[in-house]
Amino acid sequence: MPRLLILAAALAMSATTAFAHDAKFSDPQIAHVAYTAGQIDVDAAKLALAKTGNAEVRAFAELMARDHAAVNDKALALVKRLNVKPEANGTSASLTKQAKQTEKRLKKLSGAAFDRAYVANEIAYHRTVNQALSGALIPSAHNSELKALLETGLALFTAHQTHAEHLAQTVK
Repeated sequence: MPRLLILAAALAMSATTAFAHDAKFSDPQIAHVAYTAGQIDVDAAKLALAKTGNAEVRAFAELMARDHAAVNDKALALVKRLNVKPEANGTSASLTKQAKQTEKRLKKLSGAAFDRAYVANEIAYHRTVNQALSGALIPSAHNSELKALLETGLALFTAHQTHAEHLAQTVK
């Protein structure tokens, strides 16, 4: 278990570093970062659905896939309606790189070890994304509709973090 906590802490620190690449974000960059962060969690959920045998972890992964895909769909509809092209940036690239490393580590695990690592990653990832939303992305957003979508996402993802923290107490 201590090894798992070290992994979760490392993931949180590396994801926090990803958000430090850009001090200020433009709306197109925010859109790209937000979509990338959501897609990373959809992909992690799909991996969990393929690997877990735990009903609670499966239900959580289904929720993550559904909720993050729904927010991403709303984000895509918004940028299309506003005629904004999401702009790739160092933060979204760093998040993608880190997600690939995490996926590689998770794929090596199975059973309860996978479940614990997946849930620990979800806690760390949501904590980091929620801090980025509240501390960097929402304050940097200029468009009121984008800001409102990010605020809705923050409320939802804060609930995800709490859910993952409770789940971690039952996944042994």
